[in-house]
Amino acid sequence: MTKALLSALAGQPVIVGAGLAGLSAALHLRQPCVILTPSPLGLDAASSLAQGGIAAAIGADDSPELHAADTLAAGAGLSVPEVVRRVTTAAPQVTQTLLDWGVPFAHKNGTLDLHLEAAHSRKRILHVGGDGSGAAIMQTLIRRVQARESITVLEGTCLNGLMVQDGRLQGVYTSAGFVPTAACLVASGGIGALYSEATSPGTVQGAGLAHAVRAGARVADMEFTQFHPTALKTGSMTGRRPLVSEAVRGAGAILVDERGERFTDELQSRDVVARAIFAHIREGHDVFLDGRHLRGAVFSQQFPGITAACHAIGVDPERDPIPISPAMHYHMGGLDVNERGRTSVSGLWAAGEAACTGLHGANRLASNSLLEAFLTGQWAAEDIDHVKHQTVPLRSVPTRSALSVSFDRIPKLMSEYAGILRDKNGLQALLHATLPDAETNDGALVAALVAQSALMRRESRGSHYRTDYPEITDPYRTTLTFSDLPVPERLPS
Repeated sequence: MTKALLSALAGQPVIVGAGLAGLSAALHLRQPCVILTPSPLGLDAASSLAQGGIAAAIGADDSPELHAADTLAAGAGLSVPEVVRRVTTAAPQVTQTLLDWGVPFAHKNGTLDLHLEAAHSRKRILHVGGDGSGAAIMQTLIRRVQARESITVLEGTCLNGLMVQDGRLQGVYTSAGFVPTAACLVASGGIGALYSEATSPGTVQGAGLAHAVRAGARVADMEFTQFHPTALKTGSMTGRRPLVSEAVRGAGAILVDERGERFTDELQSRDVVARAIFAHIREGHDVFLDGRHLRGAVFSQQFPGITAACHAIGVDPERDPIPISPAMHYHMGGLDVNERGRTSVSGLWAAGEAACTGLHGANRLASNSLLEAFLTGQWAAEDIDHVKHQTVPLRSVPTRSALSVSFDRIPKLMSEYAGILRDKNGLQALLHATLPDAETNDGALVAALVAQSALMRRESRGSHYRTDYPEITDPYRTTLTFSDLPVPERLPS
């Protein structure tokens, strides 16, 4: 990449990440902008893997108020009611916008076909092809981004750091060079790849979040890591696990063990079902999702993508129960933002899974993530457009190389000590192992933030379950900055 191109981009808002939140922001900005993505556009975005769809109260028997009530119930007392109401009220308009943009949501008998998913009281999940919703939405937005001359996409380009002076953003370090800017949106996704088994791409390691924290940004609710109950067991103990969508259980599939016996209610919230499956596996059982007798069409017609993933491991879901186990799926925590997407650092915004808006609370309701990603990208873009950006003239820019991203030990440590079940000893062990490298290792910093937040939450709530504090207490939020982390040499031995 030439210096001339980087110079031409100076002053433009920089969007870190090319998932749904980042693309939504780029399309809603009224000014030229830059998107940084380490992979070809949309390739390694978790948004592209979303199966279930996008939640919106558009059915005749539904309402934004009912959608809000379900979201609040799933959030286990920590969702922010004002944020929930704002998102669920905006959801029908989001779906209309996506339809206008060309997303081919499925129809049935002339109306939009709505799926039911766990913990929803109504059918309200718009989908594409049964289980290809994320990919279809992303491809629609990618085409619009590619057609917009004012959007510059830097593929194969990573964020290496943020320059902040006097509490205000002055530019971003990238693997291609330095870009002076007074506005940056972190939309780099979650932290799934920091676990040994996850449904997210291997690039989703929380690097954008880590750079923002080193620049002074505050994080919230880092302890809330959601495990999807039904990830396909592929035989590999590491790497990305194909998802078996919530909609499969909504269509009538049941959870059984090797004896064919049911052991839990499949349509409870994700944290409850994940713990039930985890406990059953620890007791020595194998767990399966039996979709051989779904309501309506046969399995392969309703869920072609999942059918293909099953066939790849020698399972025919119309003849065989599907082997499953929980896997890390979604991070409710992230950069603490206000209703406009602003972080605690002036000039720095966050959207999508990288942000903590207060919508999900302690446990995300199924199919609210694509909705939140689209809206938070839009709202951040609208705020960026209204802010007068001023950069301080820089006489020189210090060189900066990429921070270490080696995290060979971290996925095993995170799965063992910050997984579905946690306790003080394990969380302290995770801190001991990661804090010494938090200055230079992105994964280590994120792991330390998760461990410290989980230690601060001395209760069990939603996706955070501590065996040494199994009861729920009065609701409270956890927030941290880099300076709040313990000094490694002062940790108890």
